[in-house]
Amino acid sequence: MTRQYTGQPVRTSSFVGRRQETAEVKRLVAAHRLVSLTGTGGVGKTRLALHAVPRLARAFADGVHIVQLAGVRDASLVPLALIEALNIRDVSGRSPVRVLIDQLQERELLLVLDNCEHLADACARLVETLLAETAAVRVLATSRHPLDVPAQHVLEVQPLATPTPGEPLPPRPALEYPALALFADRAATVLPGFSLTAANQDAVAALCRRLDGLPLAIELAAVRMRALGVQQLLERLDRRYRLLADSGDTEGREDTLPRHRTLRAAVDWSHDLCTPEEQTVWARASVFAGSFDLGAAEEVCAGPGLDRDEMVDAVAGLVDKSLLVRDGDAVHARYRMLESIRQYGLDRLREDGAHAEEAARRRVRDWCLDFVEECERRWFGPDQPELVGRLHAESDLIRSAFEFCLNTPGELRAGLKLAGHLWFFWFATGALVEGRYWLERLLAAAPEPSVARARALWALALMLLSQGNAVRAAPLVEEARELALRLGDEAEVAHTFFGRGGACLISGDYDRARAVYEEALALPPREGESMSLVGFKYVELAHVLAIQGEYDRAMALCEEFRQVCLTYGEQWVHSYLLRILAFAEWAKGDRTAARIHARECLRLKRAVGDVFGTGMTLELLAAVHARDGEGRPAAVLLGAAKRIWQDAHVALDRTPSHGPVRSEADEGARALLGDAFKSAYREGLELTSDHAVAYALGERESVARPVLDSPLTRREAEVAELIAEGLTNQQIADRLVVALRTAEGHVERILSKLGFTSRSQVAVWAEGRRATRP
Repeated sequence: MTRQYTGQPVRTSSFVGRRQETAEVKRLVAAHRLVSLTGTGGVGKTRLALHAVPRLARAFADGVHIVQLAGVRDASLVPLALIEALNIRDVSGRSPVRVLIDQLQERELLLVLDNCEHLADACARLVETLLAETAAVRVLATSRHPLDVPAQHVLEVQPLATPTPGEPLPPRPALEYPALALFADRAATVLPGFSLTAANQDAVAALCRRLDGLPLAIELAAVRMRALGVQQLLERLDRRYRLLADSGDTEGREDTLPRHRTLRAAVDWSHDLCTPEEQTVWARASVFAGSFDLGAAEEVCAGPGLDRDEMVDAVAGLVDKSLLVRDGDAVHARYRMLESIRQYGLDRLREDGAHAEEAARRRVRDWCLDFVEECERRWFGPDQPELVGRLHAESDLIRSAFEFCLNTPGELRAGLKLAGHLWFFWFATGALVEGRYWLERLLAAAPEPSVARARALWALALMLLSQGNAVRAAPLVEEARELALRLGDEAEVAHTFFGRGGACLISGDYDRARAVYEEALALPPREGESMSLVGFKYVELAHVLAIQGEYDRAMALCEEFRQVCLTYGEQWVHSYLLRILAFAEWAKGDRTAARIHARECLRLKRAVGDVFGTGMTLELLAAVHARDGEGRPAAVLLGAAKRIWQDAHVALDRTPSHGPVRSEADEGARALLGDAFKSAYREGLELTSDHAVAYALGERESVARPVLDSPLTRREAEVAELIAEGLTNQQIADRLVVALRTAEGHVERILSKLGFTSRSQVAVWAEGRRATRP
């Protein structure tokens, strides 16, 4: 199977040195379930962890997943950050921690938790719980201080090696001293052609010693090679260091420790060399959680002392000085600060007065609100895939805005408004855990009647309906409707129709659902009404009509609003119309048209990332295959849909409105395949959602690694293959980068599950599997 690692930020500079440390990280991760990389700020903990990731990925059947915690400011958000990084779309309504435990119990993966120090207690509690409740999850954490978890093994990341004073340098000093190699590499990026020579290497060695071998400090100094020589750098940095050490303002502070003073001196000097505009951007941008783009920087950082038209030059200057890191791609640049740089900027911002930080965070909130409102306005159109990507990119920033609203007097209504405008994103992408988290907190904190509350109520009802909870959703949507009527907001009244009908539909009360949607469609769209929710009136009424056997009218409704979607280039609602159209065609007996429309539906859902709609459509396509006598693809698609429902902890396949399709597909495929059904079904269970769609569309013939009828897990099957190659337990452990006892445990379980007594029997079994693969 293909190894994966997700969440790694873009790196724009090379990795220098740390060969032994990288090997040690690999060894420790193989031997211990929790490894913490600790060390002072700027020592390169994150760089080392991310450098090790591709070298660790092969050891984990379910991949390596990187969770960036620098942008998470509130401890309660740590589980949500993991859920997003793991792309979990659970709709069970359980707590985020319980969701994580259940999702990870059967998975063999490595979690890289980066920048834990400001969330140490929350990270420790969650990691301890995950290690206790799962069997094969491992954690690699980076933090200035060890996590308070008994099971951890700590590797303190040391500064890069530098020559001892007075010691003669070897003929090729960069090979022996990585600090010198790093300086030369970074200096060459600003001064092309720079290299270590007999004329400059002594000064470079002295400079790196003065910087205590700290990679971040070395990089900040190397940037100055654009204007200064090495000796000039050394003299000015030494003067800055003495000023800081002699000043009285460091007493009792963490940066009185030598390495902290070194980094502080380097950062102080970088700050002094910035223009006033760059200093202002640095301070104000320090309130950003995670990464940000230029538009956000312009809104948050412009103001007294800095015009918007000066922003591009200021941001570019900070990038040139390595104070901002450029991420993103050639089309859409994003920026972020290393945590040490961000904290320094925040200290500078607070020096501007008690209200400076709050004012900057309020501007972040205002930018988030404007951004989300713009996304909602543009949602019914051709930009949905782009908007989904941008909203994911801004997740840390949006979370920080929610926290600001919840913790700042007078801001709750703005928080409700922000949450209400995000309904389409949470609903379309299946991010229901996060949606419920914010909506429930804000609604509990802000009970006063308002239009924002009415919208938040029906938005929460939609989250609950997607989780199959009509009992809780129904009263919420009625409360939203009554509040909107009382406030005289006709658009919000119209928005409640979807939830009101949906509660009836998933409960099996089709007559009531039909009445609600007939009433909704009898009214013309109101000013300000979401076109997406107008479209879902057509979708859901057509769905009810098809269930009740009125196929022609259902298909006519779908075609009517499809024309609107085509005019606007809309994909999300269009995909649901195509699914209902395919359902009606299948029920009517037109299997060819049903197959065409179901596949077109899947293409659109893939573009938007609609996981649950994908699951329902895979089942429908399975039913089409079954009626056409194609048992194998029907069984594979049923297994793929089942995996989606299992991962989401939802039972939509058993609801009255969706269950019959799956039942017919299942019965048909079993009748066609007999004993071969289990193998094909298990093959589908191995497919990710993306791979399942590719299979359904005919873009791939089978899974990446076909799974024949076998009681073994994916990792056990892989170990069986290595046994067949003749590898010993120790060789298997080395190949998979796991402990010897872990490899031994895999072999024992393989023998037990297969009922064998020798490794040679396992080898024969594995060879037989290879021979029978398609």
